[in-house]
Amino acid sequence: MSGSPGPAADLPEPIKVVPLRHPGRWIAAVGILGLAALFVYGAATNDAYGWGTYWRYLRDERIVRGAWVTVELTVLAMLIAIVLGVALAVMRMSPNPVLRSAAWVYLWVFRGTPVYVQLVFWGLFPSLYRTIDLGIPFGPQFFHFDIQNLSAAFAFAMIGLGLNEAAYMAEIVRAGIGSVADGQVEASTALGMSWAMTMRRTVLPQAMRVIIPPTGNEVISMLKTTSLVTAVPLSTELYGRARDISGVNFQPIPLLLVAATWYLAVTSILMVGQYYLERYYAKGVSRRSSAPEPAGAGQ
Repeated sequence: MSGSPGPAADLPEPIKVVPLRHPGRWIAAVGILGLAALFVYGAATNDAYGWGTYWRYLRDERIVRGAWVTVELTVLAMLIAIVLGVALAVMRMSPNPVLRSAAWVYLWVFRGTPVYVQLVFWGLFPSLYRTIDLGIPFGPQFFHFDIQNLSAAFAFAMIGLGLNEAAYMAEIVRAGIGSVADGQVEASTALGMSWAMTMRRTVLPQAMRVIIPPTGNEVISMLKTTSLVTAVPLSTELYGRARDISGVNFQPIPLLLVAATWYLAVTSILMVGQYYLERYYAKGVSRRSSAPEPAGAGQ
């Protein structure tokens, strides 16, 4: 008497999983690595790059001072841009048509003209005005500023970069504030918060996760835009120092590589700081899909 087949006999054979092959990816990777190796080898053996000059000036005191001036210019210009950008964003969102129109004209002018042209204008500003006086005509003067005694190059470079960047920061701040739901403001008002307290405790903390990423990008962009202040003219920053040195030794390529290395080093530090700021302000924000769970998933 033969027994009935066991339950294991009724099970189908296990499916053999064969991983999907991607030969195109491997071919592309090998091709890219090969091209990179050829470029590195060609650059290392090409005397035109002037690697000896590159290593000699990489830590030159003039280059280091120029890099520090570049960082100072970036920080001060961004401070002007952030403060003025917040003010312009509030003006753009104001119900007052005069404030709203004035902010729109400012953005139209500074976003519609090249920053290099603006810097050239600021370099020529002392030719237009010798002093700035505010007061009553034929009466007392409340403010007197002698432009001719101003440290023109650095100050006008900082002002020119800051005023240009403020137009972009205004749109970034406005977009961040606009991303906060109106219900958040209404709830804060219902709790008795003033407008300033609502902005400080409710709106801005939530808007920062939208404002921080593009602001970090603007800081990095500002660092590189400082190379245009030669239009003022200002030659004490990083690119200006490298250009002046190359004008003496007639080796522009290695000096450009030196400047590029310092720009890369500083921007790398800024990118790390931006990463941690973004992570800090992204706390509590879930990236998981909001799709409903299938029935019985929680059982």
